[in-house]
Amino acid sequence: MAEVITMPRLSDTMTEGKVAKWHKKVGDKVKEGDILAEIETDKAVQDFESEIEGTLLFVGVEEGNAAAVDSVLAIIGKEGEDISSLTGGSAPAAEGSSEEKKSAEESKTENEATSVEQTSAEVPAGVEVITMPRLSDTMTEGKVAKWHKNVGDTVKEGDLLAEIETDKAVQDFESEFNGVLLKQGVEEGGAAPVDTVLAIIGPEGTDVSAVGSSKPAEKSSEKSSDKPAEQKSETKTEEKPAAQASASSSDRVAISPLAKKMAQDKGVDIHSVQGSGENGRIVKKDIENYKPSEKAAATASAPSASAQVAVNFVQGEDTETPNSQVRNIIAKRLSESKFTAPHYYLMVEINMDKAIEARKEINTLPDTKISFNDMIIKATAIALRKHPQVNSSWAGDKVIHRGNINIGVAVAIPDGLVVPVLKNTDHMSYTQISAGVKDMAGRAKSKGLKANEMEGSTFSISNLGMFGIETFTSIINQPNSAILSVGAIIEKPIVKDGQIVVGNTMKLSLACDHRVVDGATGAQFLQTLRTYLESPLSLLV
Repeated sequence: MAEVITMPRLSDTMTEGKVAKWHKKVGDKVKEGDILAEIETDKAVQDFESEIEGTLLFVGVEEGNAAAVDSVLAIIGKEGEDISSLTGGSAPAAEGSSEEKKSAEESKTENEATSVEQTSAEVPAGVEVITMPRLSDTMTEGKVAKWHKNVGDTVKEGDLLAEIETDKAVQDFESEFNGVLLKQGVEEGGAAPVDTVLAIIGPEGTDVSAVGSSKPAEKSSEKSSDKPAEQKSETKTEEKPAAQASASSSDRVAISPLAKKMAQDKGVDIHSVQGSGENGRIVKKDIENYKPSEKAAATASAPSASAQVAVNFVQGEDTETPNSQVRNIIAKRLSESKFTAPHYYLMVEINMDKAIEARKEINTLPDTKISFNDMIIKATAIALRKHPQVNSSWAGDKVIHRGNINIGVAVAIPDGLVVPVLKNTDHMSYTQISAGVKDMAGRAKSKGLKANEMEGSTFSISNLGMFGIETFTSIINQPNSAILSVGAIIEKPIVKDGQIVVGNTMKLSLACDHRVVDGATGAQFLQTLRTYLESPLSLLV
């Protein structure tokens, strides 16, 4: 039976998506894990993979066009299959049907709430019904990013069942029970409200058809043709391939929570670690025994810059480039920041001679390769500890002083600019900062950065020194109250001890929101930052 693929909600603020590019055309064979299309959201461009196999029978949104979340994106089924019943009345971006959709969703929610209650009354002895957990205080529904267990697999307490994507992060979800996975209540890539059926675990061979028949996803699909993609009548035959999807088809790395923490503490790039656990999952011993390869150690320290997409020049001919979702949202937010926050700028010139010597010495250590950018990020994080007012946000009738120091690092991508965030930067070592920046900058350019990795910054840094830019100013990345602009290190004559000598200097520019950061406060912050960079050993005091 043909399956309807709907426009996915790829970020918590996404209301519509734009098809940047189709990788399959009508009539093409589609395998599970194949990239169907590139979807532009309000935050990034992400690859959208197929979760089912078949032939692409219908494209609901033309390349370059946008459609609302949950509207028909594509239909996949058997070659030659009649899909007139699915395409009729299911326009890709059905204007004027929003009220009908809303009432249908409300009806669906009521049905789902009832079905959970009914399910609990039908549970056979020894069977455990696992519901979609509430993993954050604002979470209303969760999306199954990946299943790690297949129907029929034996499950032990503590085994990783699935990866759940919430409105804030993607989190590993572990089983609290022993038994056999009898049912998956939500398909991989599908979403379900909190407290609805996620999975059923129990003794092997137990009949849970009565429980499964009341699960929200199926009940919803019986009453509405809006989302028939959630139907799964042949679960046992179709779920096997889904569980066998390789880790390479996902941007997330399978890793245990303990191993992840150890990797962060040691500054290990988890994408370069070979896992020895189940299905290639990285476990504690993999981090303990990890040794960086020579290739990884030789990788350039500073992330390479990605210029804006080149436009062909044709003499006498004007051309147009439609704005991407990413560029539209960047324009909106920068305009809001520039016209709502009273910007002012402070500039200072730093003598980088000792920083150059310190970096050269640090990089002689085994498996260590840091950049000047890493040193600036570290010094900035420690300086923010001493000047918490700079690490604050304007909130109308109050100023919020942030309890964590999370530095956003601006990364240029073809569609504009994104700001991945290093959480708790002041507690990170040089190697951890270096690994974190390389990892997120690389994934930002390959569309692998998740929305939650671009949220929560308390201060931002933009570095154009790699382009030879000596000095520039930036627009504040709200809700931050300041952003640091970093120029190139320039060799030039300087006066030292009354003598003209050759020195290496770098100019920094600090843009401040005058509602939060007064001029004296910003100046004192830059003085502290200058001390740390001109005397790197002072970071240890």
